[in-house]
Amino acid sequence: MFCHVRRVDWRSLGCRSSACLTLSLACWIFPATPAAQTAAGFPSETPAKIEPVTDSFDYVKRDVMIPMRDGVKLHTVIVTPKGAKNAPILLTRTPYSASAQLNHAQSSHLGPILNGYDNAVEVIVKGGYIRVVQDVRGKYGSEGDYVMTRPLHGPLNPTEVDHATDTYDTIDWLVKNLPESNGKVGILGISYDGFLPLMALVNPHPALKVSVPMNPMVDGWMGDDWFHNGAFREQNMPYIWEQEATRDNRSLWWTDHFDDYDVYMQAGSAGELGRRHGLEQVGFWRKILEHPSYDAWWQQQAMDKILAAQPLKVPVMLVASLWDQEDIYGAPAVYKAIKPKDTGNDKVFLVLGPWHHGQEIGDGSTLGALKFNSDTGLYFRENILRPFLDQYLKDGAPKADVAPVTAFETGANTWRRLPAWPAGCSSGCAIRATRLYLEAGLKLGFDVPKSGDVAYEEYVSDPAKPVTFRPRPIQPVGYGGEFTWAQWLVDDQREASGRPDVISFTSDVLKEPVKISGQPVANVIASTSGTDSDWVVKVIDVYPDEVGTDPRMGGYQLMISADIFRGRYRESPETPKAITPDKPLFYHFLLPTANHVFLPGHRIMVQVQSSWFPLYDRNPQTFVPNIFWAKPGDYKKATQRIFHSADQASFVELPIVEMK
Repeated sequence: MFCHVRRVDWRSLGCRSSACLTLSLACWIFPATPAAQTAAGFPSETPAKIEPVTDSFDYVKRDVMIPMRDGVKLHTVIVTPKGAKNAPILLTRTPYSASAQLNHAQSSHLGPILNGYDNAVEVIVKGGYIRVVQDVRGKYGSEGDYVMTRPLHGPLNPTEVDHATDTYDTIDWLVKNLPESNGKVGILGISYDGFLPLMALVNPHPALKVSVPMNPMVDGWMGDDWFHNGAFREQNMPYIWEQEATRDNRSLWWTDHFDDYDVYMQAGSAGELGRRHGLEQVGFWRKILEHPSYDAWWQQQAMDKILAAQPLKVPVMLVASLWDQEDIYGAPAVYKAIKPKDTGNDKVFLVLGPWHHGQEIGDGSTLGALKFNSDTGLYFRENILRPFLDQYLKDGAPKADVAPVTAFETGANTWRRLPAWPAGCSSGCAIRATRLYLEAGLKLGFDVPKSGDVAYEEYVSDPAKPVTFRPRPIQPVGYGGEFTWAQWLVDDQREASGRPDVISFTSDVLKEPVKISGQPVANVIASTSGTDSDWVVKVIDVYPDEVGTDPRMGGYQLMISADIFRGRYRESPETPKAITPDKPLFYHFLLPTANHVFLPGHRIMVQVQSSWFPLYDRNPQTFVPNIFWAKPGDYKKATQRIFHSADQASFVELPIVEMK
């Protein structure tokens, strides 16, 4: 008798509950047949080895295992245009499956198989590049142990190998074993894959001629994937599980609610949610729990700090997205750290585009409700990225006509060629830090508040009813299909502005354009009746009540720059301290980079709130040693006051561009 058990995947049937999981059992009775007779009389139809016929293909693909200096071999996929000679090499190193990145279609043509993550198809195909993608150690087809964003050899990594040495050894093998190449290598990638081109700049191989980190992970505590100014990015917990639980990301995070709000709310603290999922089994989560503050463990991994201490040997193009929902901090921070080394103004370049995370390699015509009047992604790839790579990697290529900084100006929807960042314009202008004051009557203006005005606005922050970062139901972090995670930074903020626990200060209608280039700075004098608190500050462009060319944009509230700050780190990011209840205190923190024009007829708004859930974990508003383990009784309501009197003025400092 032969029994077959079939498991039905309840998610594929549209179910969100394990109650939908079914088992079916079917049994058949066959006459007994000796195994030897079956093998001899009924051979397998599958050959021991299959050899596809690829004579018509315009490329040759190879899978190789490249040895590192410690003997570990890394799985590498190499795609070479058929007949290539003296071709440059374009390398990406990834924890997301090299095979998947170079197998997006069953096609005899190179373009279709490249149409995916990290692959700027136009650049690779038209440029005649040898494309190489490698699994980092410990992931997918590569040998060795995986460590999340493995630190450099040193106090945090006692081994002799790291991403810098692995990149060096990989490049050394490639230039010695690819006779079709010209011996020149460029490295590029997005996100985690963008962090790796930064690592390649540490003791770089002589054949590495250019590095293009796009949306790179740089400092996981200050403003990239794991924390923002001390507030934990709770919705990234599934990523940690799926990235580290197995070599091939096969083990998926499970959920029991359609709405992520309920998932995180019912667990209470992030630590408790992790415990319920068994997340402590993976090493990176244990490190997160051990290092909630900005201690040496975080500081010694911050790539802007690392590269500031390194010599600048390789030309770098940093690519940033103005609405990067994941790594908005990294690229501008690295630019700020290494640009002073670029004495000839010819080695460090910056591109700022109107994109979500990684959108520069896709269609950049729109983002959510926004329209940019052109495909900004295609413009970047054809007019900036390809000429830049060709200059350094192709024999005899002309010098690229690429500005030191190429920045898309949102609002005006135009590209600007700039000499540096921030510059505001090519010449004849200056950037002046200008105070935009929060005022009585929920007004916003450039004049200092008057004496005698109401001293503050107040609201009650209730952890039992946190302010959501977007309207419910909250989707999990995801790309493609029904997921809109990539768009949340351009969501209409009217939902928040109507809540009693969000204070909105609004300017008069603008009669002249107001252009900002750089990082706005939050300077808030606030008090809380609790002993800890989060402060969220958003700078918003409020559209006219009616927009004739696009009625859906009437009254739209578009976030231009926004971030969160955990109050316990007011005095030091390394040492958390309780807040004195009901005492007005000064909170000062940088907001993300912006390059925007508030047009005439629009208004400027500043919103202040004390939660941004479930993107960030809830502050219990009671000081506890480690918020990851806050207990239900620690979460308490608090009365929050935002001060705006003449002697206790709160303001946002805007980097306003003025013509000389």
